[in-house]
Amino acid sequence: MVSLRERVAAHLLSQSVLTAAESPWYLPARSLPLSCSTLAPDWLARQACNLLVAAPQASATHQPDLKCVTMLNCIDNSGAAVVECVKVLRMKRHAKIGERIIVVVQKQRNFGPESGPGSGSVSTSAANKVRRGDMRHAVVVRTKKKLQRPDGSVVKFDDNACVLISKTGDPIGTRLNGVVGTELKKMKWSKILSLAPMHL
Repeated sequence: MVSLRERVAAHLLSQSVLTAAESPWYLPARSLPLSCSTLAPDWLARQACNLLVAAPQASATHQPDLKCVTMLNCIDNSGAAVVECVKVLRMKRHAKIGERIIVVVQKQRNFGPESGPGSGSVSTSAANKVRRGDMRHAVVVRTKKKLQRPDGSVVKFDDNACVLISKTGDPIGTRLNGVVGTELKKMKWSKILSLAPMHL
């Protein structure tokens, strides 16, 4: 009995949609089964139909949250303005809020000259810790990907942002400017939450 897949593929072949020389399913004789010396229409129809059925499944793949070569804004006063993610730790391909990554500083933040107390300007003591090209550890605090929380609410930030930390997990900067995700509390990043002006 001829299956529905074979009938669909046979119809495509009869309408000249698939031809032996022009179709993407064309294979030379050496790639066919050993019992075939020429292109077998039934075998080709099955292969064509399998690819047609599998195509919609490939297009519905999930978009990643944050992966390598992603650019992030650094929201602390460590001296870095824009960093690039080069690795996601703990053998993961994508990083979410609260997860640890390794970044390379691509753009350095320009602070004013160091001044005494009461001048109102930011001290460069923290800014001197990070320079362009440095490789540092960081924690993701915001993502542009929509995040659905257990209570049903959905949160989405305007940018991808991180905070630089040391190898021991302590923040390098002494102040954060911007909102961070509350997922940091679940991941036990209490020091970062204490520096943030607001968490959402």
